[in-house]
Amino acid sequence: MRLGGAGLGLLVPSGWCLGVVHGCGVAWFEGVCGWEGGGVTEFREALARATVLLGELAHLDRSVLSDADLVVLLEAEEAAGRLVDAIRVFTAAEIAERSRHELGMEGLSSRYSHRKPVDFIEYRARVSKAEAARRVRVGAALRARRSLLGESLPAERPVLAVAVRDGRVGVEAAGAIITHLKQAATGCEATVENMDAAEAALTEVAVTSPVAEVSDLARAWRDGLDPDGIEPRWDDILRQRGVTIGREHGGLKTYTITAAPPLAAVLDAALIDPMDHTGPRFLPAEDRAHADPSDTDPTDESGEQAGRPTTAVTAPIADPRTLAQKQYDILEAVFTAGLNATRTGEADYRTTGTVTAIISLTDLLANTTPTTGRGYGILEGIEEIIPARVIQQLACDTGITPLVVGARGEPLWLGRTTRYITPAQRRALIARDGDRCIATGCRKRAAQCHGHHVIFNHHGGPTNIDNAVLLCPAHHTALHQGAFEIRMINALPYLRDSIDATNNNAWQPASHNRLTPPHHLTATG
Repeated sequence: MRLGGAGLGLLVPSGWCLGVVHGCGVAWFEGVCGWEGGGVTEFREALARATVLLGELAHLDRSVLSDADLVVLLEAEEAAGRLVDAIRVFTAAEIAERSRHELGMEGLSSRYSHRKPVDFIEYRARVSKAEAARRVRVGAALRARRSLLGESLPAERPVLAVAVRDGRVGVEAAGAIITHLKQAATGCEATVENMDAAEAALTEVAVTSPVAEVSDLARAWRDGLDPDGIEPRWDDILRQRGVTIGREHGGLKTYTITAAPPLAAVLDAALIDPMDHTGPRFLPAEDRAHADPSDTDPTDESGEQAGRPTTAVTAPIADPRTLAQKQYDILEAVFTAGLNATRTGEADYRTTGTVTAIISLTDLLANTTPTTGRGYGILEGIEEIIPARVIQQLACDTGITPLVVGARGEPLWLGRTTRYITPAQRRALIARDGDRCIATGCRKRAAQCHGHHVIFNHHGGPTNIDNAVLLCPAHHTALHQGAFEIRMINALPYLRDSIDATNNNAWQPASHNRLTPPHHLTATG
């Protein structure tokens, strides 16, 4: 049979009833669609038929599909997969309920010779213990409950539960929502109304957004609902930091670093950001001796690279090292520079990267005394929220650059007569749009991004933040190739895929300012 719409057709195995229900993203197959309940035999037979059909789809030759058909297949597979994942978590939750501690040896897992339900699921489902635990945790928050009197109660997260059962929200996104709302449950702003608003808002976002964006928003809700919990969570993070030194084997020794956000941000700036620079920065002499000149410096057509001007065509050395070797050499150079540095002199190495810390003016002023501690900020490239007092501390003498923003995350307008985005303007863009590339779903750090003029400089576009955005090299190239469009609306960037070029309703906001509280909470708080 053939699946598709808008002129698209997709060949699928005989007997399939695979389709996407517009508006909810539910896809399922013949043999299960018509099953309305009954004993375990009927359910097993339905799953057996579904398994056969899934097996046929696994053997489908995807190389013969057009690009459009392959996209249709991807979306249909993922919709079906979300439903399969939903089945798994609800079954895992029921197994955990029947294996609860008070049942002792009468519990389900105990009767099958497993001490805990997670161990039982790990063994019978042939998954990792972490995956088994995740299914139990997510399912417990989504399954219907019973009171001590045996009365039926709704799920802990009923709105999310319906979305997961319908296949509109995946289990991974549901897990992120559940985790962060659970952390916020005891917060001073965690009223029933606010918690319900958070669940509804996050579920709505999870229907159409990648898990990373859902997690960012869930974290913002958590810290808005429980501002007093920011400091305790920070203390928990710091307690887990550490370095483990292994034994030497064959002349090599392994060091394992569990880095808290301040060190993680510094290491990212040192190890990741230099990878986008042309040519090796810390190339040992023995590697340099074996290196050959490479081709000319690749630069985007706008002439901008990572916010810096390209003044001439160069022929840098082709670096023979692996990525791991490059990062090792950078780390060795940075540590050596630190050991060689004095209080009055400078080390003989260039700076490899910078880190921006962003905090609102309100939180900065509120943390001028040691008795306050409810505000927070962010470190570029780090997902976890940082207490305001820590931001103040880091900005004092660590080389981390602070940037203060207003209540809506708005930085000051910075006009320039020069063509290139300045470091100060780059920090302002990070404050406005977030610390990553603004392209949909991209997680590239802002330090690895190019400064792009929305209205091209040679078309008269000014070099100020009202006409600038940050794009990673790949998405910068894609923009100039026409894959998507950018426009500024009320001084904020909006994106639209080129396939929607005639649809003005397709413009979507591109700013992801993690300091701005969720508007639902702002309205009710």
